[in-house]
Order: sequence, then C-alpha cells, then structure tokens
Amino acid sequence: MTLVFDSYAWIEFFLGSEKGAKVKELIEGDEDIITPTIVLAEIANKYYREGEEEKIVIERISIIRDASTVRYIDDAILRKLQEAREVLIENKKRLKLRRDPSLADYIVYAISIAEKARIVTGDDHFKGLNVIFLE
Repeated sequence: MTLVFDSYAWIEFFLGSEKGAKVKELIEGDEDIITPTIVLAEIANKYYREGEEEKIVIERISIIRDASTVRYIDDAILRKLQEAREVLIENKKRLKLRRDPSLADYIVYAISIAEKARIVTGDDHFKGLNVIFLE
C-alpha cells in the first residue's frame, strides 16, 4: 500500500504522541510512504515560526527524507488538482467545516489521486475520505 503523509502526520510523529505512535508503526511497516514537497515547507515553517533551532528543523526534514519518498509537484499532479479541489470543497460542505481547505490540502489530495494512495492525516478536511485518519 502507498501512503501520503501530510504535515499533521509528521508533526504528531515528532511530538511522540499517541497519534504519532500510529504514524511510527506505519513508517516501520512495509508501506511505501510519500511526502509532498509542500509538506516539507509547511513543517519547516511551523518549527521556525515556533522558534525552533535551524539544526533541529534540518534534522527533522532529513528524517522525513530518509523515511519517505519526496514527491514534487509535476504535470501529473497539476492535472489532478481540479479533481482534488472539487472533492475537498464538497467534503468541507458535507462536514460543515468553516475553514476552506488549503493549497497544501489540495496538493496532498492530488498526489494521493495520482499515486492511488491513502493519506495519513488528522486534518478534518480529509475526514470520511479514503484516508487513514489519526484520532
């Protein structure tokens, strides 16, 4: 099985939370793990915003690179972006969420479509879709 990890999954992993323990099990399993480049940017930005030392940020990004395949945005992903937008906007309406999905959400979902993969997340925008939802 191929899995796409979003920022939520990696952040829980680094927190060492109960949800993070589930992420760790997936990392240690036989699954192919994909991390979108936008997730790397989101994670680095979060830790820098929180005042984390650059050394720690770089170490965490290195761990992600070692544990997964980094997926860049290419034409195949761009072709799936509209479908991803439609699905996530409809899901937002169905779940009655206030906040719109982010560009990163659309990209993560587009990659999951292109790769025929499941997303590992706890982000409500993906709830009820074909994901492994961290609760």
